[in-house]
Amino acid sequence: MHSVVGVRMSKIGRRPIKLDGVKVQVNGQEVQFSGKNASGVHLVPAALEITLAEGEISVAPRKMTRESKCLWGLHRALLANKIQGASKLFERQVQIVGLGFKAVPKGKLVEFTLGFSHKIDFEMPDGVVLEVDKTGQLLTLKSADKELLGETCGKLRFLRPVEPYKGTGVRWTTDVVIRKTGKTKAG
Repeated sequence: MHSVVGVRMSKIGRRPIKLDGVKVQVNGQEVQFSGKNASGVHLVPAALEITLAEGEISVAPRKMTRESKCLWGLHRALLANKIQGASKLFERQVQIVGLGFKAVPKGKLVEFTLGFSHKIDFEMPDGVVLEVDKTGQLLTLKSADKELLGETCGKLRFLRPVEPYKGTGVRWTTDVVIRKTGKTKAG
């Protein structure tokens, strides 16, 4: 059996969340928030306590148990992401690499040309805004929901994973592609 004494305090959970112009109301275990980009409700487990004071909100465990310590940092991070998204949109860039590879926005649909025999239509979810540069190879996605933004970018990457020999495919601009050398002819 593990003892509770050996478990450390959450370093993330201890930090207060700055509100940055987002209106927050705490009703028991419900945290209602509304900002210029989004509004909603975050439900906090009963093992945690929410306190609101002077432009900051804090999450703390009611009783130091193993379960409450596990939930502490998680729900503080989830709540911080929702509050930050309500005041400022999250942004992620996706790059398409390859000759003739591009994306063309058509309303809610985006038409991808990725070297297949057919074009791929991708429907953007509600809450995600897409901007495509003039080459059609640099996509900027913005959303108030960080989880939805990451999921959408992941689905875009899955359309054409990066190929290790030429480096073509769909990737985040921050991805590092490890290239392989191809076969050489024996002379």
